[in-house]
Amino acid sequence: MSTGILWFKNDLRLDDNPALVAAAGQVDRLVCVYCIDARFEQTVDYGEAPRVGPHRRGFIAEALVDLEQQLTERHQTLLTVRGEPEDILPRIAAFTGAGAIWAEVERAPDEAAQLERVNAQLPEGCALITTEDNTLYRLADLPYDDLADVPATFTKFRKKIEETIDNRRPVAIPDTLPAPVDLSELSIEQSDIGPWLPAEPRFAGGERAGQARLAYYLFDTDAIADYKQTRNGMLGDDYSSKFSPWLAAGCLSARRIAEQVGVYEAHETANKSTYWLVFELRWREFFHWTLARVGADLFSRGGIIGRDDRPKTTDGPTIAAWQAGRTGMPFIDANMKELAATGYMSNRGRQNVASFFARDLAQDWRWGAAWFEAQLIDYDVASNWCNWATVAGVGTDKRDNGFNVLSQAKRYDSEADYILHWLPELEAVPAKWRHTPWLADADTLAAIDYPRLASLPEAWDRS
Repeated sequence: MSTGILWFKNDLRLDDNPALVAAAGQVDRLVCVYCIDARFEQTVDYGEAPRVGPHRRGFIAEALVDLEQQLTERHQTLLTVRGEPEDILPRIAAFTGAGAIWAEVERAPDEAAQLERVNAQLPEGCALITTEDNTLYRLADLPYDDLADVPATFTKFRKKIEETIDNRRPVAIPDTLPAPVDLSELSIEQSDIGPWLPAEPRFAGGERAGQARLAYYLFDTDAIADYKQTRNGMLGDDYSSKFSPWLAAGCLSARRIAEQVGVYEAHETANKSTYWLVFELRWREFFHWTLARVGADLFSRGGIIGRDDRPKTTDGPTIAAWQAGRTGMPFIDANMKELAATGYMSNRGRQNVASFFARDLAQDWRWGAAWFEAQLIDYDVASNWCNWATVAGVGTDKRDNGFNVLSQAKRYDSEADYILHWLPELEAVPAKWRHTPWLADADTLAAIDYPRLASLPEAWDRS
């Protein structure tokens, strides 16, 4: 009987999983594996925070529980093992006589290098087969002869994509899965993820939770119909789709989301909001193919365009105050408090706290991006680092414009509702000063233990 291995990574789903479909169609027996590798113990490159922080770790744990349950219902099993894939997978391959390992392709340098290490250690006769990742398009779909031809700006990319290709259709779960393999005599111990499970998660991990959110946002509530008007909100569950946690862990397929938006448009309504949600998926797409194009350059201080005038400063107290939500700028501090408490932050918040860090505080932007890597429940390497690079002026947008954070605060939180939700101590400050508490007297700030903003950024309108 032919045997294969399915290596789950950031594709914790059965629906529209190309690696699963490929493996199921070619072998009689299948070992499904997830490796808890060094990333879960390592710290980020810029700072001392864990690469996989507690919020994302808890979400992944819930996703693994859901995946294991779904596989069990289909008479399969999931082996969750602590160890490096280049050690674990070759051992399983040798023990079972597997002829192939199927896994999602990787575009980021660290993850691609891990694939190479696994491939180098496989026993003779076992091949590593990579399938497309969680994007709308495959490389072969793109209307370019080479990755180097992918445009450097989103607008050119989007227009070319919209003119030439359709979103790739998702593939269904195979009707039956190959039989599991008895590994009881192989000395590999399953890892206990129970301690990772969160008590009160902001989002429930797992494919079924992601599918439920997709149905809720589109068909149960019609919230998508107002997406373009509400997407800059900051409080509540439905001002935006909130698909990003499930997309990041691969619990939801980008292709399935786009397909279901098409169904909604065909049966309910097609408007600027439904278009805009797919528009945002194309932004994500652009960042993924940008990472594939530029590789390690994205993670340099000068970024994609190689600027040598970006801040080099990494002032410990300044960075710590930003991380803790203790800068004295309420709009920034409230967003950072939400991030610490939930692992999530609105898109509007992310742009502003990044701009404040890289431009107003003039710190090396990579330290901020690495902090997001550690904290975000929906961390996606391409989206996170490309967005940070863009705000820092070293990304795909040649315009060198940051955000006037004070103006943004007054525009998107005019009544200070968001600020007061995360910084309730500011209720003691007169309403007219809640966005600018440094204008209050020193005794008021001391009484509520809120810091005074060290200095007004030059970019702000002093008036």
